Amino acid sequence: MWLDFNPWWRDEKWEEMDKHIREWKNQEIKWFPKWLEQISLEPFSLNFVIGPRQVGKTTGVKLLIKNLIESGMEAERITYLSCEPFIDAHHLRRVLEKYFEMREREDILVLDEVTSIENWWKVIKGFIDLGKFENSVVIVSGSVSMKLKKHAELFPGRKGKGKKIYVLPLSFPEYLRVKNVPFKKKYEDVIRKSFEEYAAFGGFPAAVNKRTEFFPEFLDGLESDLSKIDKSYKLAMQILSQIITKAPSALSYSAIGSEIQISHITVREYLEALEELFVTKTAFKKEGRNVLFRKEKKIFMRDPGIVRAVASFFNLEIRKDFLYEWIVQEHLLRKYGEIYYYRNRYEIDCIAGDMKIEIKAGKPHRRYPKGVRVLDEEDLPGFLVELFMKE
Repeated sequence: MWLDFNPWWRDEKWEEMDKHIREWKNQEIKWFPKWLEQISLEPFSLNFVIGPRQVGKTTGVKLLIKNLIESGMEAERITYLSCEPFIDAHHLRRVLEKYFEMREREDILVLDEVTSIENWWKVIKGFIDLGKFENSVVIVSGSVSMKLKKHAELFPGRKGKGKKIYVLPLSFPEYLRVKNVPFKKKYEDVIRKSFEEYAAFGGFPAAVNKRTEFFPEFLDGLESDLSKIDKSYKLAMQILSQIITKAPSALSYSAIGSEIQISHITVREYLEALEELFVTKTAFKKEGRNVLFRKEKKIFMRDPGIVRAVASFFNLEIRKDFLYEWIVQEHLLRKYGEIYYYRNRYEIDCIAGDMKIEIKAGKPHRRYPKGVRVLDEEDLPGFLVELFMKE
């Protein structure tokens, strides 16, 4: 088992056989993920890598291993374990006990897809308390983000120098960067064409490379993740279809539930699960400093690729009016960590930090109050780049 997971221990040409590295090399558009730079490699560190399926977590970790070995680290010091084949927490414990017997010095341990094991965190926490990892760097990742995010909070004072790292599909500025498109005025036409591609495919690595099989594969992964948290895939998809059908209107849980004959409580539970899986996000209504959690919400999907996957499943139309709004909402969310909306005599689609943004698929036909920035289709690419350049 150990050599199967860690071919670099015995073969300098391991990259040629590794599925993830091989697929990465064969991509037309490929990049070294910037999130890898956030991982602490100084003992003791417990790093959590959190993100949706298909976003490239495993490939990223394999690229990190490749770079560390090329930088001179002894290959035997890096241990990778995919936890999906493990039966339960007892199996994980036995494997790690064997690992401690083999280890002789400071090293790096990667536990990939660890959330496939129930109570995995108790095993890791126990070994940390015993001092077994005091000279190690531990990287744990998982696709069932709900479990990983919540369990990450159960390690107070036990992460050492480690970090919690969120891996998301590429933003539009990141999409331009990996395509080597400069953020300059003379490349305006290329930037606009790139935005059309981004809006059609999104920022997941396979979608960036226009692999159409990504969309059903994403839905297969979503079905698997939902089953692991005892949620119905069919019901989740019905809720997502209602979000697309009624977008970009603000909705109540009851309005969604009445269409598919389920309670508002069930809708809320499913939307909470979908948020934890990085599929959707909710923008609450805000008036002044008050956030009105009980009022209608604007629910958006977090990447154009997710929108296309769901819309294709139900043969739904993807309209520019809601797609552009969702893209801007997601980018403002990443920038400011929060997103709201306002509606009274007029509507403001996005409120984040000190920004108030209204998005129109065409030219606006009315005036808005001072301080509200109105964006039409022509403005969007430049605004998203500008938002990135302010960092």
